[in-house]
Amino acid sequence: MKVLISDETDPICAETLKSFPGLEVEQRAGMSPEELLREIPEFEALVVRSATKVTARVIAAGKKLKAIGRAGAGVDNIDIQAATERGILVMNTPGGNANAVAELAVGMMFALARKLLTLSAGMEAGRWEKKGYKGGELAGKTLGLVGIGQVGARVARKAAALDMKVLAYDPFVKTEQAQELGAELCELDRLYEASDYVSLHLPKKEQTAGMINADAFAKMKRGVFLINCARGGIVVEADLLEALEQGRIAGVGIDVYESEPPEDWSLARHPAVIATPHIGAATAEAQVVVAEMIGRQIGEYLSAGKILHAVNKP
Repeated sequence: MKVLISDETDPICAETLKSFPGLEVEQRAGMSPEELLREIPEFEALVVRSATKVTARVIAAGKKLKAIGRAGAGVDNIDIQAATERGILVMNTPGGNANAVAELAVGMMFALARKLLTLSAGMEAGRWEKKGYKGGELAGKTLGLVGIGQVGARVARKAAALDMKVLAYDPFVKTEQAQELGAELCELDRLYEASDYVSLHLPKKEQTAGMINADAFAKMKRGVFLINCARGGIVVEADLLEALEQGRIAGVGIDVYESEPPEDWSLARHPAVIATPHIGAATAEAQVVVAEMIGRQIGEYLSAGKILHAVNKP
């Protein structure tokens, strides 16, 4: 059986797949959509990261496809419904890059609190801007986490260790589980009202798309900092930009966008925004973990029918 790796992955992915008898692995990162459509009929499995778009056309062309593996958590680039209808299993690697994303979220909080990017840019321009500078500390502040799954749980622990008060909203988590993380579960409105920092850690679904909008910003404490290292489309970017202009939101750390790259760069270029190009999972450590995970999951499924971290039920 043949497995195609169509995005750049750590070499351990191919090595892990090849350790399963009967699997032939081909790595072809950077294929155009047309090339993928032409080549996919040969393969029983496809491994991707975020660059490859596994559309309904690709899935229909994959006459032999049994499995699609995402080396990462998000599966926005895979047409899950089309795969399910064709009986193709889709798997991801939840938790494999969770610490990398959590560290970026906390790092953005530090950078916003101390105005690090602004001050660094001043130094690069030869300006000594110490006079009048006044940053803030994270200790003693309240962090509101919207979602405490794999990533949010790690942010909660790190924030508690920084002497922050942690509030969390997650309808799928029990009070005892949140307490173990050093967080207090609460309703979303209370989280908005009480938090000095709000960090988003939830998937993009029909229920969550656009949920952080003008109404949500109106409920937040004036001068709040917002962090989004989760998924683009959860935040209504036009509403966020307006909240920034009004001074309701003091600063933003954002790694994900409604469209990537952004069609409108106004948010990324705003002086109160720290913007990064969706690099939350882009650490050497995380890429090794997710590459090994998805290689093993695909290998075990093709060779023994074992299913782990399936996101659909064909």
